[in-house]
Amino acid sequence: MSDLETTYLIVGGGIAGVTCIETLAILHPEEPVVILTASSLVKNVSNVSFFAKTIVKFDVHETEASSLQRIHPNIKIVYESLKEVDTENHLAITDDNVRIRYQTICICTGGVPRLISDSNKSKKILGIRDTESVKEFQNRLVTGRKMVVVGNGGIASEIIHATSGIQKIWVIRDDYISATFIDPGAAEFFQNTFKKKTVDENEKNTILRRHVFTEEDIVVSLNKDLKSAALGPDWYRKLEGIRNETGEQELEVIYKVEVKSVTETTNDYPLVVELSNGKIINCDFLISATGVEPAVNFTWDKEPKAGPDGGLAVNEYQETSLRNVFAAGDVAHASWEHAPHWFQLKLWTQARQMAGMAAKAMHARITNQEVLQDFCFELFTHCTTLFGYRIVLLGKYNGQGLGTDYEILLRTTPNLEYIKFVLKDGRLHGAILIGETDLEEMCENLILDQIDLTPFGDDILNPDIDIDDYFD
Repeated sequence: MSDLETTYLIVGGGIAGVTCIETLAILHPEEPVVILTASSLVKNVSNVSFFAKTIVKFDVHETEASSLQRIHPNIKIVYESLKEVDTENHLAITDDNVRIRYQTICICTGGVPRLISDSNKSKKILGIRDTESVKEFQNRLVTGRKMVVVGNGGIASEIIHATSGIQKIWVIRDDYISATFIDPGAAEFFQNTFKKKTVDENEKNTILRRHVFTEEDIVVSLNKDLKSAALGPDWYRKLEGIRNETGEQELEVIYKVEVKSVTETTNDYPLVVELSNGKIINCDFLISATGVEPAVNFTWDKEPKAGPDGGLAVNEYQETSLRNVFAAGDVAHASWEHAPHWFQLKLWTQARQMAGMAAKAMHARITNQEVLQDFCFELFTHCTTLFGYRIVLLGKYNGQGLGTDYEILLRTTPNLEYIKFVLKDGRLHGAILIGETDLEEMCENLILDQIDLTPFGDDILNPDIDIDDYFD
């Protein structure tokens, strides 16, 4: 391939990269765009709908990268990995030495699994991050008898929920499950799901009302080191129904421990896992789901500022410390002064928001226009599914940054809903909504407007009072 010139260069085919292209297709369709992607498949966001102004749900599909040519009329796709960025000369160089001269560039390379130590030495230690690793996990699940799951975030939680017919040992360093997203009360609410031997299919359909993430059966990756893009929502549905007929579903949760060592043996169980509390576990394989690290797998002529996690530090316009170099998604660290009820938690929803902002700022740079930060950064929101229930997180849902001077209002109905309000000085600062609560829009307004709720007292969560009527 000969050298290329473009106005916009997007690196990465995940949700961030594709969202950036979609936004530029609307803002500046006449200008050329080049996307640099290591995989022939990219993530495509569709059916976007809003529960409220900032609470969004959408479908995520995996599709051929060539489909982007229908989205943007002036796009070129380069199936390569980025090797070097020469910011002085506005030049990007790929592994095969294709040279792309750009005016602005957006790095959307995402994250790579933060695997436990020495995991690359064993094929029996799997990192669940991309579609390839899910495929490998499915193959192991068919013949496995016992697995160890390490991690306490969304992926680990859904592996535990969605798999059956295999013994599961869940190793977490916290004192309650799913600590990334929920509080101990919600964890207790979810414990009931473990006690159910079977779940009626109709009940499943009633509980899960969010769109389903779909994947193609065949994944083509042109760069095995970089891997394919990150998983979207509902990825775990691929695992439901896969069971080992000879095994019994069984779960043991081990709290407040970490993995000390993992060794392979020639015994009946090929893997020996030693925990920090001295416990020894024999298993068929281990799932490492302990988060991600920013994927900065290339070199620079000048090093940009980095965040504490090693990601590219960006300002409120998603621009790095190097002019005309933008970044979005898991590779970026939000280093601007945040709004009172927003913080960064590396999720697919925020990858989409950051990429949209980056595209607007890149367009403004090229056209010499002014741009303002998007309203979505005023309030942290996330809508997902855990253990078969819809979960909506708003603002400082676990009292983040509020110290100890706040109060909690709680309403819970077993197997139906869990509602938690975080209040300080009579005003709502965060909420956890589990189940079909229909309180999303009201909570969003109460947090953004900071209305004094003192006159309502505990009645704000009284199930006999339709509190939503007061704020219409």
